[in-house]
Amino acid sequence: MEESAKGSADSVTQTPQTADKQPPFSVQTKHASVLQKTPVVFLLALLCCALWGSAFPCIKFGYEWLHIAQNDAASQLLFAGLRFMLAGCLTIVLFPLLTARRRILLPNRRAFSKIVILAMLQTFLQYLFFYIGLSHTTASKASVLNSLNVFVAVLAACLLFHQERLGLNKIVACVLGFAGVVLVNISGGGGMQISLLGEGFMLFAAVSYAFSSVVLKRFAQTQDPVMLSGWQFLLGGVLLCLVGVCAGGRIDFVSHVGVSNVGGSPLEAFVFALARWRGVWMLLYLALVSAVAYAVWGILLRENPVSRITVFGFLNPICGVVLSVLLRGEGDMLHWRNLIALCLVCAGIVLANINTDKTTKKKTHPL
Repeated sequence: MEESAKGSADSVTQTPQTADKQPPFSVQTKHASVLQKTPVVFLLALLCCALWGSAFPCIKFGYEWLHIAQNDAASQLLFAGLRFMLAGCLTIVLFPLLTARRRILLPNRRAFSKIVILAMLQTFLQYLFFYIGLSHTTASKASVLNSLNVFVAVLAACLLFHQERLGLNKIVACVLGFAGVVLVNISGGGGMQISLLGEGFMLFAAVSYAFSSVVLKRFAQTQDPVMLSGWQFLLGGVLLCLVGVCAGGRIDFVSHVGVSNVGGSPLEAFVFALARWRGVWMLLYLALVSAVAYAVWGILLRENPVSRITVFGFLNPICGVVLSVLLRGEGDMLHWRNLIALCLVCAGIVLANINTDKTTKKKTHPL
């Protein structure tokens, strides 16, 4: 796969006029066609959603273990910045080793502007708005508003970038998925108050992420999506860290586990050391979540229509609820609302994927 991509990239460099006919990362190989098959798309997209869903409870663990207050947006931005800086480093350095590329993912000259745009949309602006908005609204409202990114991504792909058609099945799929997210977040006394710093910023975060998905699909036709994800994480993480530090954020990396000294076996001392730095391990796990999930998501977006992939985003809050129950004992996973919501989301995903295998075979390059 790598050699074919490299060879076609060289041909584009030598004859620019053929770039539109045969881009270096177009869907031309047997490997690419596998990534368009419905079972493969479902499994990989579900993996991404499960990883992102685990981030909801794990971020809460990270805040607790690193002593970050719920309303301390500056420290939360610093936490997010460190997470994405680590995710960028993991993607750039470790991914080539795992895939036998044996070289660090370095961007070419044409990729720099694309990395900057993605870093601003997908990491910096999205999470800047997200963390500030989250500290000024309820978690349920934030989850519902954040799920609007699926609507925006589908509309942008169809109406602004003309990457695909806006069919009735896509509209109904989005409505079903959004209804499921609203249902899983219904609670008494929700209120209808709206503020710019709260609900407004959460909406801005959703729009920023939605446009990053559409832009990533376009950029991934001529650049490696894994390379783009890694470097945009690194740049966006640096910017978030700068904002967090300038706003007065700080992080206590050593967790206080309630034990002052450990005597006895070396194993007990080792366990104590792990527990004492548990906040750091959680930060590393969250970085790994971002590195793996966004890399796989970018590859899926490259090989499939935007609406086919982004509709899986409705599963993120569902996975978050389930894993929050399992890991933190929050809520009631078997409540009737959650079960109906899961059915609605699944129905939306199936509807959005109707006839997509036929369309992707006929149209290998959607741009």
